[in-house]
Amino acid sequence: MPNYLDQAGPATRTAGGKPGATYWQNAADYQIAASLDEKAARVAATVTITYTNNSPDELPFVWVQLDQNLFRASSRGAAATPVAGSRFGNGARGFQGGDSLQTVSIELHGKKLKANYRVTDTRMQIMLPEAMKPHGDKLKITVAYAFNIPEYGADRLGRLKTRNGEIFEVAQWYPRMAVYDDVEGWNTLPYMSAEFYLEYGNFDYTLNVPANYLVGGSGELMNGAEVLTPTQVKRLAQAAGSDKTVVLRSAEEVTQAASRPAGRNGRLTWHFRCQRARDVAWAASAAFVWDAAKMNLPSGRKSLAMSLYPAEAAQDTAWNRSTEYVKKSIEFNSKQWYEYTYPVATNVAGVVGGMEYPGIVFCGAKSTKGSLWGVTDHEFGHNWFPMIVGSNERKYPWMDEGFNTFINILSTKNFNGGEYKERANVEGTTVPTILKNLQDPTEDVPYTVPDVTQSRNLGYAAYSKTGYGLYLLRQEILGPERFDYAFRSYIQRWAFKHPQPRDFFRTMQEVGGEDLTWFWHEWFFKNWLLDQAVTSVAYVNQDPAKGALITIENQGQAAMPVTAEIKEANGKTSTVHLPVEIWQRGGTWTFRHNSTSPLTSVVLNPTNILPDVNKANNTWKPVKLAE
Repeated sequence: MPNYLDQAGPATRTAGGKPGATYWQNAADYQIAASLDEKAARVAATVTITYTNNSPDELPFVWVQLDQNLFRASSRGAAATPVAGSRFGNGARGFQGGDSLQTVSIELHGKKLKANYRVTDTRMQIMLPEAMKPHGDKLKITVAYAFNIPEYGADRLGRLKTRNGEIFEVAQWYPRMAVYDDVEGWNTLPYMSAEFYLEYGNFDYTLNVPANYLVGGSGELMNGAEVLTPTQVKRLAQAAGSDKTVVLRSAEEVTQAASRPAGRNGRLTWHFRCQRARDVAWAASAAFVWDAAKMNLPSGRKSLAMSLYPAEAAQDTAWNRSTEYVKKSIEFNSKQWYEYTYPVATNVAGVVGGMEYPGIVFCGAKSTKGSLWGVTDHEFGHNWFPMIVGSNERKYPWMDEGFNTFINILSTKNFNGGEYKERANVEGTTVPTILKNLQDPTEDVPYTVPDVTQSRNLGYAAYSKTGYGLYLLRQEILGPERFDYAFRSYIQRWAFKHPQPRDFFRTMQEVGGEDLTWFWHEWFFKNWLLDQAVTSVAYVNQDPAKGALITIENQGQAAMPVTAEIKEANGKTSTVHLPVEIWQRGGTWTFRHNSTSPLTSVVLNPTNILPDVNKANNTWKPVKLAE
């Protein structure tokens, strides 16, 4: 039995899964000035990081993440990319990638000096002249750097050529502080393919680009009057009050010079600010069609849904509906779980198939209809996990991908009266797939570090099994009311903080009022099979009118509650629910059903919601006597 619940957590976290009275986390604020060289596909920038040590520890050194170094030919990630390539691998042979560091300097305790640093693959360690003091000491790190934008950057950033110009999607584009936390100290796993674990802070950044480009970025545009035409400013104000999508720059206008200001020397500087975020990303192109609509949030606060996409994708079956998808996805999740926190939500069409950042996501330019809804809803679902609830994606992808897959089920069932509800057909589509996975001995379990999860298994282990597991927990074990209250409590407790798996497990148990150790164990740590069977029916005193004694068995390793649908000869149908505790003392259970006539059938798992591996033994019918 794993010790995830047996061991006491650190004093900074309560036994019930909350941040404790002494909980702390460090903070990182960023000021960035960047310039895009569109011909060389290169970004040059200077970043100043203000790092705050809120921990009770002295820090003699700090760690910074240089994610662009994945794209060096000599990187660890390149060495670990299969010859055939992979979605998240470094597959750009001969590409001159990685961060080129011009200067690295620090300011600590009033002294400014050159940094003493060492770069190892995707990490930079800065040795400090004296340790950062605990409880609030601040360090400033300034880095001047540049990097070439890969054409296909591990499906997280890249470039797409379109008929009206190249689309640049830029992410992992500045040195980012590694997390120093109360559980593991410095988190220094190299960036090889798994996602991120980041501190929260405030971002203020400028992007200098050609004047004919439109830019979308995390957070709020601070200088719209300088970088937009008067017409676009007017349309943007209109969109901020409109539930219907307002076109800010049409497909026809993309090729019209008047749709962009002239700028100085043919360039403009866009200024964005993003508060209380763990990351920022941006996209820029001369090719963008742009539209927007307002989002109505539960508190009454308004936010803006926006989309940027090439004219080729401006179809009613494709990206013309993107802003509608963004709006409906975020409005639903805000009402259902926790209010969306950013002033803008931007969906960008480009080379990246699907990737999330605070307030902005990248989705494939060729996506249409239900697939565009699905990827948009999924990537914006990530604004709850891990953008608001800041789990460690490097180690526990199921805490963001799986939780997000779960909330996507509910948002998809809800969207537009069920327009794409078939995509969320858990009982008919998800369960058969999960059953195949469960019976494959080579499958990884959800609680596996992603870097060692077989790439073919990641979709199952991190996404579908966890998402389906939470759906089971909601529908079959806790019930929607108790589950929703517990899940919302988890989000509220850990918003803008760093939960560990134990905190999630403990919160769901404490708020839900159930010991779910059995469920966490079989679902997240094992790939156990479920096989419920109905084996016999007898009648009390051989008289159906006095009641039936129904015997069922649990023939697999996994346990779940039982739902039995019972039909009688008199036409009556009853549904019986039995708790998982019936299996605590063994694998056979007999229960009494108050029948008044002979039974014609007993069916276990009648809705097919459970992953039962053998449907053949789920049904009992009386043996017909030979004539």
